[in-house]
Amino acid sequence: MKPLHIESVCVKAGEYSHHSHVLPIYPTSTYTFDSAEEGAAILQNKQKGFVYSRFENPTTEPVCEKIAALEGFNLNLNLTAFLTASGMSALGLIAMSNLKSGQKVLSHFSLYGGTEEWFNRLPNIGLEAIIIDFDDLDKVEKVLKNDKTIGLIHLETPANPTLKCVDIKAVCELAKKYSVKVSVDNTFATPILQQPFSFGADFVMHSVTKYLNGHGTTIGGVVVGKDEEFMNTIFKKTYRLMGANSSPFDAWLVMNGLKTLPLRMERHCDNAAKVAKYLKTNSAIANVSWLGFEEHPYHQLAKMQMRNFGGMLAFDLKGGLASGQKFINQLQLCVKAVSLGTVDTLVSHPASMTHTNIDAKERMKYGITDGLIRMSVGLEHADDIIADIQNALK
Repeated sequence: MKPLHIESVCVKAGEYSHHSHVLPIYPTSTYTFDSAEEGAAILQNKQKGFVYSRFENPTTEPVCEKIAALEGFNLNLNLTAFLTASGMSALGLIAMSNLKSGQKVLSHFSLYGGTEEWFNRLPNIGLEAIIIDFDDLDKVEKVLKNDKTIGLIHLETPANPTLKCVDIKAVCELAKKYSVKVSVDNTFATPILQQPFSFGADFVMHSVTKYLNGHGTTIGGVVVGKDEEFMNTIFKKTYRLMGANSSPFDAWLVMNGLKTLPLRMERHCDNAAKVAKYLKTNSAIANVSWLGFEEHPYHQLAKMQMRNFGGMLAFDLKGGLASGQKFINQLQLCVKAVSLGTVDTLVSHPASMTHTNIDAKERMKYGITDGLIRMSVGLEHADDIIADIQNALK
C-alpha cells in the first residue's frame, strides 16, 4: 500500500530485511561473498549487494530511502539520497561533484557561517563563490547571463540565523534558462514544511544533525538529487572517494528521529508562534524576527513556499551586547547552546558566541546585532518557555 499521507511515510518508508521490527545496526567495515563470481557481479554493479561500508551499508540505505521519499512525497520523482558524515560534507559533495576547476557557485547574503566560510576558501581549490542579493532577481539574471563559468546556484531558505527566504521557483526558472543546477539547503524547514523539488530544485541537502534527527544525538548530513543517472555515477563516485559516508549508528539514530518528525515539527511551529507573539509585547525587545508575522519582509514568500513558519526565531534586545550576555546567563529552562532543531529550546547570543571572530560592522550588515538572540524553540510547554524568558528579562 502506498501511503497517502507524509506522516505514514515518516514511519514506514525505507525497507530493511531479516524480519526485524526496528532497523538493525550493521557495524561492519566489509562484507563477504559466497563466490568469486558473486563478488565480481556486485563490484561491476550487475548484482545488488554490499562490498564495503564506505560505499553502502544496510543501516544507512533505508534512511536514505526514507528521506528521498519525504522530499519527493506526491511529486512523482525518482529521487536518490546519500547520507553523509555532516551537513558540511553534504555541501562539499554537491559542489565537488558538479563543479570543475575555474567554475563558480552563485549564492546569496545571510548564509550559515560554516557555508560562508567554506565558500571563502573555494579559491584554494580553483573554484570561486559569487555572493549577491537574491531579492533582486534582475541582478541574479544579469550575473547568470554575463558569467558562463557559473556551474551551480546554492540557496539556503529560510537562512541561518536571519530567516531570510529566497524564491526557489523564480531562481530555478532562471537557472534552467541558463542551464545551471540549483541546490537548496532545506535544514530549517524540513520536507514537512517545504519541498524544494516541487519548485524545480536539482538537489536538496540537510544537516540531519538538526530537525531530522531532532534529539541532538548525532552529526550528519544528506544530499538528495533528482537526476538518477548523475547521482548513481558522478555523485556516487565522488561520495565514495571523499569518504564522506555516515556511520551505521548515526544513521540508526536519524531513522528513529525521522519517525516522529511530523509531530515534532507541528509542536515546534506552535510553540514558536506563541513565544514570538509574547516577545513582541515585551518592552525590552526592539525587534522580533519570525516568519509568521505579516509585517516580516519574507512572510508572503514563506507563506507561498512553506506549509508553516518553522520553529526558529530571533529577537533583538535593546541593551546591546551586555544585555544579550546577561539574558543568556539568566535562563534556567532554555538551554544555552549552539545548533538547533532538538527537543530542547536552544538559545544562543551570536555576537558573544558564534560570531565573535567576525568584524562587528560585517555581521551587523547581515542583521546580526550586538543584542540579537537566536532561539530554536523546542517541545517544552510554551508557557514554561515564556516564563523562563520573562524571568531572564527581569
